[in-house]
Amino acid sequence: MMNVKLSTAVSCRLLAAVLPPGLGELTAAELAVQRVGAGFSRPVFATAPGGDTNRLFVVEQHTGRVRLLSLTTGAIEGTFLTVPGVTRGNEQGLLGLAFHPAYRENGFLYVNYTTAGGGPAGQTLIVRYEAQGDPATAVAADPGSATIVLAFDQPEANHNGGWLGFGPDGYLYISSGDGGGSNDRHGSIGSGQDRSSLLGKVLRIDVDGASPYGIPETNPFFGHSEWRPEIWAFGLRNPWRCSLDRSTGDLWIGDVGQSAREEISLAPSGVGGLNFGWRPREGTIQNPAYDGSPYPEEHPVTDAVEPLHDYGRSLGISVTGGYVYRGEGIPALRGHYLFADYGSARFWSLLYADGQVTGLRERTAELNAGSPRPIGNVASFGEDARGELYVCDLADGEVYRIVSARPPIRITGWMREGDQLRFEFAAEPGRTYTVLSSELVVGAAWEVYTNVVVTEAGSATVVTDEIGEAARFYRVVDPDGVSP
Repeated sequence: MMNVKLSTAVSCRLLAAVLPPGLGELTAAELAVQRVGAGFSRPVFATAPGGDTNRLFVVEQHTGRVRLLSLTTGAIEGTFLTVPGVTRGNEQGLLGLAFHPAYRENGFLYVNYTTAGGGPAGQTLIVRYEAQGDPATAVAADPGSATIVLAFDQPEANHNGGWLGFGPDGYLYISSGDGGGSNDRHGSIGSGQDRSSLLGKVLRIDVDGASPYGIPETNPFFGHSEWRPEIWAFGLRNPWRCSLDRSTGDLWIGDVGQSAREEISLAPSGVGGLNFGWRPREGTIQNPAYDGSPYPEEHPVTDAVEPLHDYGRSLGISVTGGYVYRGEGIPALRGHYLFADYGSARFWSLLYADGQVTGLRERTAELNAGSPRPIGNVASFGEDARGELYVCDLADGEVYRIVSARPPIRITGWMREGDQLRFEFAAEPGRTYTVLSSELVVGAAWEVYTNVVVTEAGSATVVTDEIGEAARFYRVVDPDGVSP
């Protein structure tokens, strides 16, 4: 038997050291989804500002609303913001939401949406709003605080991209599609390869450096006389859902293909100016339209970066980019990238480390099994303030949390000794068990209390200190995952 005793002060100091390793072994993990919200109208994104661990802000595409979802009760608790004038084409609408890194101090949030005016199919607007009252507890944004940050015209109604997010560098990243239609036939070389256009790109701007924004001096085309200095990466068709790894700052891009390949691409942290190849390239192949028939063979204007992964139409028709998991709830999943396909509603995970993709694994049987599947259209993934991941189902108006199906370890006995709680659990030698703690059971956000390394067979004992009179719950999980 092994006894573990940590004082409250010591456990706080040791917490970083006892967390599970950054890259887990996923082979034995069994993932699942848990519905946490319903009743939304075409939900296309979910997020939360830093520190707001009890709520999700869910974006509705065509109503223009940002709805508040309680992660404790599962209830929609109101509308945080209604963006006026959004256009409602199939790929148009309110498409993105990002909170300023200093949101709790300045109350700033940013939205990406399509509206009338500008080009033949309207325009994309990036608009800043401000929370009403204390941002930490605000239940609404001030509709009169709208400030246009950036606008660009849309020639056609599809391929709008629409994601935006802040990186660890404090800059705002924005994805834009190539302007729509087939084969990117806007301009002589297409929008994706045209560095004088904001279409078919990922942009990077400094919303704190000037009004309405500044250009980071480390942007690849900063100060260029012809090419747009806002461009961070180019050669994209319709980057539908990007993400920034909250641990590394790497930019992950899910780029929707045309007729042959769907792709996942990566721009490592701090590396700008990458060309991902569209329109000459589609994934890892030459674009069939520009291979000499019917149009002349084309080549990217700079060397194209191959995607980390691409797949054909036998697996899906429209990739939905996801996230590298950095939460605490599923230790074995940490460091793995999750993504899906909107049309086939299939899920996959992969691990990228040391310049290589390993562990590519289909997760559909775990995350979306059955017929009909519970998630009909995977419109987007989302990430809460703790780094836990969610899935938005466009068709059914539901939001799901990704969890683990593996059950907690059975606690075999417990007793209270003053301000201490002593409990035992069945243990196997040579394994490390994670002890989690929470103030709630239903809708709980479990936190790592400590890890217990078992060196011999039998059971292990955990002694918690200064538990006080308030209810506090503990559970023990194995290193392969955590159940809801």
